Amino acid sequence: MINPSANGWIEKFFLEQKHQNNLQNKPDLLYKSIRSSGFVYGHVVSINTNPQISIKDLKTDEISKIALLSTLFDIYFYVTNSTDSSKFIALANAFYVQIAPKSFSLLNKIAPPNNNESLETLLNARIQINKDSISKSFSHIITNALLFIDVLAFQKYLIDFENPAKYLKKTEEIIINIALLSLRIKQNKSQHDNLLIKLFESSVRYTKFSKFLELEKSSSIESLQLANFTNVFEKLYLLDIAAMTLWSDGKIENDELYFLETIATSLSLQNTIATESNAQIDVFIKTYKNEIPYLNYSNPVKHFYDHTTENVSFLLNRNKTRLLKELKQSKELVSLLRQSTQRDLNADEKKKIKRQLLDVFKTIPSFAIFMLPGGSILLPICIRFIPQLLPSAFNENLSE
Repeated sequence: MINPSANGWIEKFFLEQKHQNNLQNKPDLLYKSIRSSGFVYGHVVSINTNPQISIKDLKTDEISKIALLSTLFDIYFYVTNSTDSSKFIALANAFYVQIAPKSFSLLNKIAPPNNNESLETLLNARIQINKDSISKSFSHIITNALLFIDVLAFQKYLIDFENPAKYLKKTEEIIINIALLSLRIKQNKSQHDNLLIKLFESSVRYTKFSKFLELEKSSSIESLQLANFTNVFEKLYLLDIAAMTLWSDGKIENDELYFLETIATSLSLQNTIATESNAQIDVFIKTYKNEIPYLNYSNPVKHFYDHTTENVSFLLNRNKTRLLKELKQSKELVSLLRQSTQRDLNADEKKKIKRQLLDVFKTIPSFAIFMLPGGSILLPICIRFIPQLLPSAFNENLSE
């Protein structure tokens, strides 16, 4: 199992993956494969890897990290036809150092260039939206929903090696304009529309969202100059952003479909592709509606409770193997626990159990937190640091 919250996960990722992609010469099929994973929609439900990486025991931000790394490597393979992970990591580091906003400048100074550890730090910063664990616990918006822009910019960087910051800014502006234009067209507004816009607003990094709200009424498809986007990945992604915004309770009106077809025409795409884009988002949302955060709005306190419960569940699942390992090494403890089911233990035996359990909890700090006063409250705050608190023997990324 890969643990993206502990050091060394990128190295383990490349040790396990075969990276035999037969779609490198078919960009439309590669894009559709990435889209089916949910990556372009901002909600990853699978990761396109070989062998397949299970996301069952991973948190949302961890899934996003692996998906971003995997998709970046897919694009690297598509452009260069190379599977050299060392060169990819060096180029990805160089790319992110150039585009990292000022708020990430400290990370660039701390993290050494061109190695796995540096890229792990940069990817972690890239997917985050909330500034700290507290805001993260109370907010539905956890990871960047527009991560595919990074993939587009990385492709451009691999082709011309120019600073991609301007490209990122321009693409963000176009995406927000398309989203706002799509909302204006919608006849039936839903409660999810404002939440979707908030999701986009929190995901942009180079533009001020308020500026677009002021100019939105005067903008048009023609003013966006979509003909300037000639890359297949760009075209399909911009069209999917419009389809994602137009989706409302599984219905799309005739004028909304016409609007989507107009965008497709402006991007030199056939109308059938617009219909397919709409059909794909419809299937995706209907399939995963109960899992998509912005479609399941609740008050902050309830979300905090749900988020905490989810994190504790992940934590217990990850540590149960470690706990069993420790218990196997504590034969006397296991024996006493077994006897306690058949008879009452005396005072000395109870003290032994308590002492040995304390030793187990000390070995696994994340369990020890439960023993502290208010441990259930401290846990969601400390959970992001727990992988670093564990002994190196318990790091899944170093297990082999």
